[in-house]
Amino acid sequence: MKITLDHLTKKFPNRAKNQPDVIAVNDFTFEIPDGKLVGLLGPSGCGKSTVLNLICGLLKATDGRILFDEDDVTGIPAEYRGVGIVFQNYALYPHLTVEKNIMFPLENFKGKDKLTRQEMKDRALEAAKLVQIDKLMDRKPAELSGGQQQRVAIARALVKRPRVLLMDEPLSNLDARLRLQTREEIRRIQRETKITTIFVTHDQEEAMSISDLIVVMKDGVLQQIGKPQRVYDDPANLFVARFLGTPPINVFHGRVAGGKLLVGKEAILSVKGAEDQEVWCAIRPEGFILDENGPLQCDLHGVEIMGRDVSVVASHAALDGVQLRAITPAARHMDDEAETVRFSIDPEKVLLFRKADEMRIDCTLA
Repeated sequence: MKITLDHLTKKFPNRAKNQPDVIAVNDFTFEIPDGKLVGLLGPSGCGKSTVLNLICGLLKATDGRILFDEDDVTGIPAEYRGVGIVFQNYALYPHLTVEKNIMFPLENFKGKDKLTRQEMKDRALEAAKLVQIDKLMDRKPAELSGGQQQRVAIARALVKRPRVLLMDEPLSNLDARLRLQTREEIRRIQRETKITTIFVTHDQEEAMSISDLIVVMKDGVLQQIGKPQRVYDDPANLFVARFLGTPPINVFHGRVAGGKLLVGKEAILSVKGAEDQEVWCAIRPEGFILDENGPLQCDLHGVEIMGRDVSVVASHAALDGVQLRAITPAARHMDDEAETVRFSIDPEKVLLFRKADEMRIDCTLA
């Protein structure tokens, strides 16, 4: 089912006297295609969970509309929207078995939708098999691992056969290995069920690894929508560029002058299609190439061996930050006791942004 958010806005009253309302979601407009998994991504407090709560009906919109296909559900109560929700803290009933936790939503079905006890058991078993916990139906939540509890929560959301599945930071309480395993399971389940799914997270690696599309937010405002790799390679503004990528992108105070890109006094690349101006020059960690004759000289602080790669930690007077990180192949030899290190720059890994509004400059670098 397609979901459309049409100029959706949510304001909360400000607790401080004589202060304007707090705008948690600001004129939010985008379309989620039918059967896709969309990652809603942004820092804490950007409005991700508020968007989710507006879609499911737990919050009432201040302005705008929410459409499921062509049906306007903006004013419809949460229980009638056909939405399944998975919360960060699982929210399982500790005194009920796995089977009864999964069955619980079905007991609220009324009228023509009401199910017999056997039908509820069959639906619960079907959902449990989908998340691979059908051997644990008689256990209680305290007897399960964190990953198993999360699967129970997912099964409970799926047992209603919802039109939309909403997940609010569902992996935050899991350790690193379980996070990886569970996010792969979420992707598998979504592909099998083809339920339109919205996955809220502040973890950009998580969102990029399983999403068909990512939606990047900041301060309640939509920044960019697109396929994960496209947004990474072609960010609309400096915020998106900084937010996506591990290690984060390295940002320098730069200048375009006479067809050259200067960082400090060093011309590091040629530029076509950009007028002379002060710019933010952002270089991905993998864009630095160790080169003893390279144009960019940095002060070397350390070298971290990471098996396949080497992380070079350095600084530069024009850097917007304390240290930069450059990722290079481990096979590349360098003197880790030197005071300086020189780089040439891969132009494919360099992005320029206007100083005034931090929007992307469309130009060619070489």
